[in-house]
Amino acid sequence: GRGIPLKSLAAAVSEMNTGGKYGGSAFKKTVGLNGVGVKAVNMLSSEFTARSVRDGEARTVTFAQGLEQSDRWESGVQEKNGTFISFRVDREVFGDYSYNLEYVEQMIRNYTYLNLGLTFRFNGQSYVSKNGLLDLLGENMTEEPLYAPIHLSGEDIEVAIAHGTGYGESYYSFVNGQYTSQGGTHQAAFREAIAKTIKEFYHKDYDPSDIRTSIIAAISVRVTDPVFESQTKIKLGSKEIEPGVSLRNFIVDFLAKHLDDYLHKHSETAQILQKKIVENEKERKAISGIQKKARETAKKVSLNNKKLRDCKIHLTDKNELAEESMIFITEGNSASGSITKSRDVRTQAVFSLRGKPLNCFGLTKKVVYENEEFNLLQAALNIEEDMDNLRYNKVVIATDADVDGMHIRLLLMTFFLQFFPDVIRGGHLYVLQTPLFRVRNKKETHYCYSEEEKNRAVARMRRQRRNHPIQRSGR
Repeated sequence: GRGIPLKSLAAAVSEMNTGGKYGGSAFKKTVGLNGVGVKAVNMLSSEFTARSVRDGEARTVTFAQGLEQSDRWESGVQEKNGTFISFRVDREVFGDYSYNLEYVEQMIRNYTYLNLGLTFRFNGQSYVSKNGLLDLLGENMTEEPLYAPIHLSGEDIEVAIAHGTGYGESYYSFVNGQYTSQGGTHQAAFREAIAKTIKEFYHKDYDPSDIRTSIIAAISVRVTDPVFESQTKIKLGSKEIEPGVSLRNFIVDFLAKHLDDYLHKHSETAQILQKKIVENEKERKAISGIQKKARETAKKVSLNNKKLRDCKIHLTDKNELAEESMIFITEGNSASGSITKSRDVRTQAVFSLRGKPLNCFGLTKKVVYENEEFNLLQAALNIEEDMDNLRYNKVVIATDADVDGMHIRLLLMTFFLQFFPDVIRGGHLYVLQTPLFRVRNKKETHYCYSEEEKNRAVARMRRQRRNHPIQRSGR
């Protein structure tokens, strides 16, 4: 960049209301305003350094826990213009800490998709994107798309669209470079615009769900003075892309022209897409025939569902413990006994399977309604229509630590991947990892999750000259 103005450097990283984005002249379409992020990092760091270089002049300021330690000016420096920031996390505040490198890497990748040609270097590895959101789809699709992904861009907007063979809808949305993981007004308009444009292109009154099933798409828009629904900026609330211009109409009009033009120019893609829509329609109608009966069965069973030992508080409740709600999926009634006895009845539910569930890989969603186990499970989770009414924040697969338990775990993961991938994308699916060994004496007990961990525990107790009974853990 150009580097923070030298006279403003110290204030920019330590004082509130010192951002250079007020008035919208220098930064018309951006995310932050006050620079709260860098100031918070400064306050929470034992060491913090900010250095700015501009046209041969440089200034370096250092802080400790938000208090200025030094301020140095230099002239005649042979460096490129730009800003350098370094910090060391304050252990007095955070204690022992570690960086979530996977999360950091994903953030860097997102920035490359939105800034073509810009190279990021992180831990010795370079990240760069040449095709923007097209690269994002390519790196996140787990299967070959049915057709070459559609990539459209214009002033203040870029979209990429593809279809796979799975279920559900998957979207990646951005506003002014900020990843909005919970979507917002721009993503809602995008979903509406896709269905509207495709229906008008084929002159068919297709159901929007048939058009969007199996879709994986991304949208990036640039909005003047965006309004988010929280400080975390993960959901957009703005209704205008700029003063007087509707965000919804802007996105709908863009796709109405450019997506329609693309489908006219690429007839093969249009044919494949229509075939997919017709297949989705046929499957939906086939499911509707047994859906009513399955719902009635689930409703009757739910009144006295012996498989489900429910909790009192759910994710959809307005309760401070709602985020702690979880359901354990166990092998049979006997296996669920210990969990049921020790659970917190306020927030922890238990669902008992009967034997091994069906391997649903490659099957259609019709099997969810035909199979009693799957039908009752989706009813217990309340995810038949969408994820908005998911009853538990965590869905925990709690199977035994043996071959059969591992098989059941994989079958359940296949079920969610095949029919309800948003449970996984939303970070709701967990696996209960139970210990394999217990090494103990009268004073202490160690639970070990591998042979290596067990051997280390045994060796440590031998050095301490203690007896150490070793027991293979059960459930």
